[in-house]
Amino acid sequence: MSDFFLIGSILSPYGKDGAVKISSFSDQPDRFVKLKKVYIDFFGDKKEFLIEKVSEHKEFLSVKFKNFDSAEDAEVLAGKNIFVDDQGIIKLPEGTYFVHDVIGSRVYRNNKEFGTLTDVLNYPANDVYVIEDTEGKEILIPAVKDFIKSYDPDKKILVLTPGDEFYENDED
Repeated sequence: MSDFFLIGSILSPYGKDGAVKISSFSDQPDRFVKLKKVYIDFFGDKKEFLIEKVSEHKEFLSVKFKNFDSAEDAEVLAGKNIFVDDQGIIKLPEGTYFVHDVIGSRVYRNNKEFGTLTDVLNYPANDVYVIEDTEGKEILIPAVKDFIKSYDPDKKILVLTPGDEFYENDED
């Protein structure tokens, strides 16, 4: 059984030839150009779709799937999520990780367990880690080297830089 990785979602039909407008969740949206197939989720079941054509537009991408030849055909795909299997996953540069790889990581600061990484928010300047601390509070930490001492992907351990200056809560 293969793992599936979420890479985007289908927003709506695009044009009359069966293409769809997609929202890419990838930092490298051009990755769609290299894909031959993707999987689309229908009620928890992943169905394979062959890609005929990918077009890059100013603000989005459009994808034409095999056997989808009209806007009416493509309508059934609106709102569906797009996945790749482990064969379609892109290779990342050293020191960068997929969101699904870091979620659930234990987080340490000053040699003590600080909490668990529960989500990654994507902002224009940089990603932000959402960490639930050991008291159940949500802490937001920029995912930049100034705040991250190390990450061990095999053990899923994220070590924050030492000190308290980054983590002061204005409400206390």
